[in-house]
Amino acid sequence: MDAFLWAVRIYKTRTAAKDGVVGGHVAVNGEKVKPSYRVKPGDRVEARVGPRLRIVEVVEPIEKRVGAERAAACLVDHSPPPPRPEHAAVAAARERGAGRPTKRDRRAISRLRGR
Repeated sequence: MDAFLWAVRIYKTRTAAKDGVVGGHVAVNGEKVKPSYRVKPGDRVEARVGPRLRIVEVVEPIEKRVGAERAAACLVDHSPPPPRPEHAAVAAARERGAGRPTKRDRRAISRLRGR
């Protein structure tokens, strides 16, 4: 599983792919799997990569890193489109030149971040 996710460029490194599988961010046909799981043609793989959900259907399982065109031919992407920028969360920003945050400002920032 981790080799396939790395080979088709869903994760940038094989270690990141293994960590995603072990962390429960990857499911095959609706069930969590181990990094050693062998994908088969027709399997539906759901992988959460950061904030984005990738849903792919396996056409041909591969374990070695190949060219981008060849890797794209090994799967069918059913992922939902990424959210538009206006729907993305706006990060709190301080005005330029406002200086160092006060203790009150730091507490407000902590509450905002959920700490």
